[in-house]
Amino acid sequence: MPNPPDEPLYGLDTDREAQEAQFAVWRRLGAQGRSELAAQMSDDVRTIAREGIRRRHPDYSESDAEFALRRMMLGDELFRAAWPKAPVLDP
Repeated sequence: MPNPPDEPLYGLDTDREAQEAQFAVWRRLGAQGRSELAAQMSDDVRTIAREGIRRRHPDYSESDAEFALRRMMLGDELFRAAWPKAPVLDP
């Protein structure tokens, strides 16, 4: 059942009590803590994605893996605009 517009958004795979506990943790972190957590999570996702690229393409150099990651994150058009001379590699 969707959340009413005036209630927090609850995950479909998390019960309300667990979600409330998570919200309380986030509130205690404060703005700076939440920002730092978001930055760390973003770094973690890129690390995991880069590792997946390396596993699928063991022949890629570090530079190749980074370009493949950037292409995956940005899409072909923006990637080519930002790095017109870079190799277009499969992620």
